[in-house]
Amino acid sequence: MSGSTPHVVVINRWRERYALYADYLDHERHQVTYVSTEVGLRSVPDSASEVVVVRATDDLESVRAAVRGLVDRHGPPTAIVALKEDDLLVAAALREEWNCPGQRIGDLAHFRDKYLMAERVAKAGLDLPAFAIASDESDVRAFGATHGWPLIMKPRSGSSSEGVVRLDGPADLAALRFSGEPMMVQAYNPHQIYHVDGVFTGSAIPLWRASRYVNTCLGFREGTFLGSVEEDNAEINRAIREGAEHYLRALSDTPVVFHLELFVDTSTGVPRCSFLEVGARVGGAEIPFIWRELHGYDLMAAAFQLQMGLPVPDPRTVDRAEIGGYLLIPAPAERPCRITDVLSMLGTVPGLYAEALLKVGDVLPAADAYYEHVGGRFRFRGETSHEVEAALTATAATFRVSAATAQTADRSG
Repeated sequence: MSGSTPHVVVINRWRERYALYADYLDHERHQVTYVSTEVGLRSVPDSASEVVVVRATDDLESVRAAVRGLVDRHGPPTAIVALKEDDLLVAAALREEWNCPGQRIGDLAHFRDKYLMAERVAKAGLDLPAFAIASDESDVRAFGATHGWPLIMKPRSGSSSEGVVRLDGPADLAALRFSGEPMMVQAYNPHQIYHVDGVFTGSAIPLWRASRYVNTCLGFREGTFLGSVEEDNAEINRAIREGAEHYLRALSDTPVVFHLELFVDTSTGVPRCSFLEVGARVGGAEIPFIWRELHGYDLMAAAFQLQMGLPVPDPRTVDRAEIGGYLLIPAPAERPCRITDVLSMLGTVPGLYAEALLKVGDVLPAADAYYEHVGGRFRFRGETSHEVEAALTATAATFRVSAATAQTADRSG
């Protein structure tokens, strides 16, 4: 066992370099070990002291066993870092066991359990759709009778809209399956969904940007493209910032990097916000890249620092002169699938500045980082929200990708 230098454990499942780990921590002055999925190995720095592969990084027992082995060989950890939403509670549990700084389970429970989250927001007197626990069909039927239809059913702990279902009326109840996973039901809100990303200090949001979804995350699960465009309307941004600060104050009095989703109703001419949900982590998809490339701030670095027990990098106001956006195209076949045709879009649409595509012959893996392993990912920049939205919809209309289901492909990719 070596204990001459501090030992930091990083839990990782990304193949893409969403987090630049070697930039955040000197791998020569620290022993930095990694617990990673097979798919995530590509983003682990070559300077890692050791890497242990597990099947799933949200499996507490397998990650715990991996960490124990690393401790035997490198000494007790001084910090445990996990930046992907689904891995937050695993890291929090291990921090408690090894007395490491950073968020504990109690700090994160109401960020991961959407029912507890909604309770806190409602207790603070803030607006959000009506909600209730849904243990069986009768709970949902009674809720619909009180609050009307449509309704949204969702797992209390989940990500990337997995398991979310829209119910348009009582007839849809016959298709519901209750597997024992804790569920909740909410009244449907028809208004535009926004996401807000940034840094919360414990009392204020000095660093943030609001973006409007083009289509929805649930629609992406069902096969439509998903877009996001940063908002340039000053009145809408003012309302969103005010709402976001209220929601985060209801949920935390300590610093957190956040990804918040909310509804914005502009039908009366005065923007009104209603809470959807929030994660105590950096937003997914292309958000980390757009922030680094367009706004000069690394949200992943800020989250990494907080989990090390350190202050975040200077949460200065980012440059708002340029508008960013992204586009995700769904997987062209059931994953894992082998790409048979793909069209590069670079140089064909003004404002499109980056794309992430597999090559013909590559396998799109059935990996858990859902918004990473898709049919195509694109990033845009422009002077106005309208300009960026036009570019991403033009790209969605023209881009093509096809694949054959890879029945014998390694599911890890």
